[in-house]
Amino acid sequence: MSGRLKDKVIIITGGAGLIGRHIVTYSKQEGAITISVDITGEHDLQGGNYLCDLTDEFQVLKLVQDVLSHYGRIDGLVNNAYPRTTDWGAKFEDVPYESWQKNMDMQLNAVFLLSQKVLEIMKKQRSGSIVNIGSIYGVVGNDFTIYEGYGGTSPAAYAAIKGGLINLTRYLASYFGKDGIRVNCVSPGGIIDKQHPSFIERYVHKSPLKRMGKAEEIAPAVIFLLSEEASFVTGHNLMVDGGWTSI
Repeated sequence: MSGRLKDKVIIITGGAGLIGRHIVTYSKQEGAITISVDITGEHDLQGGNYLCDLTDEFQVLKLVQDVLSHYGRIDGLVNNAYPRTTDWGAKFEDVPYESWQKNMDMQLNAVFLLSQKVLEIMKKQRSGSIVNIGSIYGVVGNDFTIYEGYGGTSPAAYAAIKGGLINLTRYLASYFGKDGIRVNCVSPGGIIDKQHPSFIERYVHKSPLKRMGKAEEIAPAVIFLLSEEASFVTGHNLMVDGGWTSI
């Protein structure tokens, strides 16, 4: 690796997850002081692991303060965590209103709070980079034919949350650009994760690259946007989807 993030203090939420753990690995390999934030695992800030429930306002505020107190700055934030309710994946007609509200709060509102507090610090520093993790279904409508073979669906809240997050990215990029802060988004699509064989077959058939993506293929795009190689890139949504949204 080239050390593109050497000595930068980077917070990565959902760092123990499918995509998150690869972002963490790449970040460390590029020389960053990497803080992997998750709800499970060990708590060792010095060692780069921080236990935090991002749906808890007090814990989010403590996370930001602890990182700032320990390292003196925050150079990057990756909003990758993906908290959701146990009924996630229910068909639209069956989603309780309370569940809809809770998922909005757990995902979109949690990103708002953490970003707001980190941006306060970045504004004082006059520098920083935030990368949000969106999705193809925050950009285009769902192709429900890929679920037909097994009766599955894609959560309505997912489309609303990711679409909102992508445009929040543009808002923040416009608002904080004058402060030397860049805010971008990476939108994955078709990442292999134990999906039903019918889903995989139909997705691959439609995808221009004729395959599913691997979780580790998302990380390089995130690292690029965090690094100075992307110093003139802000407000951008980088699709990492095998061409899904190009057709």
